[in-house]
Amino acid sequence: MNITTSLAADITPHGSDYEIVSRVVEMLTENYRDQPSLEVIAAEIGQPPTQLQKTFTRWAGLSPKAFLQAVTLDHAKRLLRQEELPLLETSFEVGLSGPGRLHDLFVTHEAMSPGEWKQRGSGLTIRYGFHPSPFGVALVMVTDRGLAGLAFSDAGGEKASFEDMANRWPNAQYVEDSAATAAYAARIFDSREWRPEEPLRIVLIGSDFQIRVWETLLKIPIGKAVTYSDIACNIGQPTASRAVGAAVGRNPISFVVPCHRALGKSGALTGYHWGLTRKRAMLGWEAGKV
Repeated sequence: MNITTSLAADITPHGSDYEIVSRVVEMLTENYRDQPSLEVIAAEIGQPPTQLQKTFTRWAGLSPKAFLQAVTLDHAKRLLRQEELPLLETSFEVGLSGPGRLHDLFVTHEAMSPGEWKQRGSGLTIRYGFHPSPFGVALVMVTDRGLAGLAFSDAGGEKASFEDMANRWPNAQYVEDSAATAAYAARIFDSREWRPEEPLRIVLIGSDFQIRVWETLLKIPIGKAVTYSDIACNIGQPTASRAVGAAVGRNPISFVVPCHRALGKSGALTGYHWGLTRKRAMLGWEAGKV
């Protein structure tokens, strides 16, 4: 499958921030028990400490130290302990969002019918484009019914991320159209555009079970997390944690449908389709928004 990839104008202040951040995240993941100082981190990355401080503050609104605290296992456990409130019983549709949604991306969704899903994209036109984002290169895929896909890659991995997504709906027609997807990218990653009166329209394309799992993910506010078993209980299948994990891994609209907020029972991050470094980065980035 031959595709031509090009990046639109950057929608973040500095397009190289995620490259630096991802290196720091990888370092902190390996050495988080040591709580390395800013100077140690900067020396390892090859940046002056003041420059690294500015990069993190610009990217996430957090210092490297605060970011480290936001991605540790202890913090994940605290997020889970906060979920004693009936979080997953709250509405996830626009108009019924509580205080926990104050800083969140507002979404309204519809699901394709089982018949449409079984056609594996037949008769569907999907427009796509590659755009810089706070988490690397974002592949945005849209239909006339709304956002249908969001994937991530590092620079140079665009072709692989496209093929990964296109293989989910092999019978669809794909049209590269960055002009059609640019507005979606800006809405998704610029938190100034997160307005309840103008929700982002998305369309879920999956099996009935997958859609129920993805709808449950939409209930998790920014700055919170739940376990796979929580999700299984919420959809009425408490013994289906493993199947839930598989459905979470097949979520086609990453970040918007926040599968990165699903954790293991211990608070461990477990897996993430687009890489654990990116999952940690998302959680840390969101910590700077709440």
